[in-house]
Parts: sequence; C-alpha cells; structure tokens
Amino acid sequence: MSKLLRAWALGLGLGLGPIAPGTWGSLLAFPLWWLTGGPNSPFLPLLGMGVLLLGLGWAACEEGERAWGHDPSRVVADEVAGQWLALALAAPLTWWAALLAFLLFRLLDIWKPWIIDRAQGLPGGLGVMADDVLAGLVAGALLRGILALQ
Repeated sequence: MSKLLRAWALGLGLGLGPIAPGTWGSLLAFPLWWLTGGPNSPFLPLLGMGVLLLGLGWAACEEGERAWGHDPSRVVADEVAGQWLALALAAPLTWWAALLAFLLFRLLDIWKPWIIDRAQGLPGGLGVMADDVLAGLVAGALLRGILALQ
C-alpha cells in the first residue's frame, strides 16, 4: 500500500521533474476532470472525485512526509487536489475558464496569501494538503465571481 501512496504522492511521477513539480502536478487534475465530464461535469461525479482526491491526497502526503521529510517539492498530490477544487467549484467551465482556474490556483499556491500560508503549518499530511486545498477553494471562488460578472 505504501508504494501506491508514494506513487500518488509523486503525481504518478510528475513530481520528479527538475523544474516546477507543483505546476506539473497541478496538470494531473485536468485528465481527472475530463474523465468526470470535463467542461460539463455533473455535480455527483465532481463530488465523488473530490472526496477521493482529498482522502487519497491526505494519505499520500502523510506517506510522502514519512519517506522524504516535511512537505518535499516532489510530493504533488496536494496540488492535484487543490487544482481539482478550483476546477470543480467553478463548473461548468469552458476551456478558457479552466485555464484561468489553473492560473489562479498556481498564483495562490505560490504566493500563499494570509491564511493559505498559515495552513501549511498544520502537522503532517494535513499541513501539506491544507494550503493547497485553501488555494483551490479561493481560486474556485474567485473564478466563480469572475464568471458571474460576464
């Protein structure tokens, strides 16, 4: 089981890249989004995948911390879950809005304003996941607001 969790922690290998592993990990959310309906994702598959990604991500981040120390850059399961939330909260999305969800999430994940930065201080895998989950929630809410203005 720990091998599977480590594989997911690494974003199926995307986290091992030498440049911007978090960005590459965030991209893994897109094929999962597409598998649940993509631009026209219905609510229940989004909810089910979201619960799966949060639970699996938390367990994978716990395993990643045990294996590689506190919040190593190669662990990207947290980025997958955070990016997923940004996509899911603003559904249904056009591809342009999905791109904006990606940009907003990455900006918030890198910048880590206010409480997003504080959440990273929580212990274990929860702390690894919490900042990305909050960044995803904020990115999704911002995108939802932007789309409402159209």
